[in-house]
Amino acid sequence: MKLATLLSLPLALATLLFVALGNGRVGVPAPAATTDPQIARGRYLVAFGGCNDCHTAGWRESDGTLPVARWMTGTKIGYRGPWGTVYPPNVRLLFYEMSEDAWLFSTRTRGGKPPMIWHDLRFLTSDDRRAIYAFVRSLGRAGESAPDDVPPGREPKTPYYWVVPQTPAPEHP
Repeated sequence: MKLATLLSLPLALATLLFVALGNGRVGVPAPAATTDPQIARGRYLVAFGGCNDCHTAGWRESDGTLPVARWMTGTKIGYRGPWGTVYPPNVRLLFYEMSEDAWLFSTRTRGGKPPMIWHDLRFLTSDDRRAIYAFVRSLGRAGESAPDDVPPGREPKTPYYWVVPQTPAPEHP
């Protein structure tokens, strides 16, 4: 091996090591920005609470793998029952029309039509409900408003889930 090649080998190794350790910033991701703990808590509650099941189109079909950028934008698939047909709203748009105080009040006092679980939200602390609000607001506005609810007896013009408990026929011995 030539002397020039032998002398340049340590320089090449040092360069590779420099890049591999991140000092050269080639191929090394930037450090993650610290997240506001309230927003992190809100993200956790939205995910664990099943909010995306109804308020994020395609969530169930993706097995929960949709990017956060698509979360909470509502859906055009309704839930139909004796109450009519209701649509999960685009919460991201809704939270830009609603103050945090209005959100806290509604989650503390509101009833609702199935399948929304307003009664479960009442068990959350005010801090948890604030965290949900902060997280969803942090996502920014995106998507379109959900269709208007359809009253009982009227046929919706969109796809829907039929959400009516069925009573099985009695068994005869």
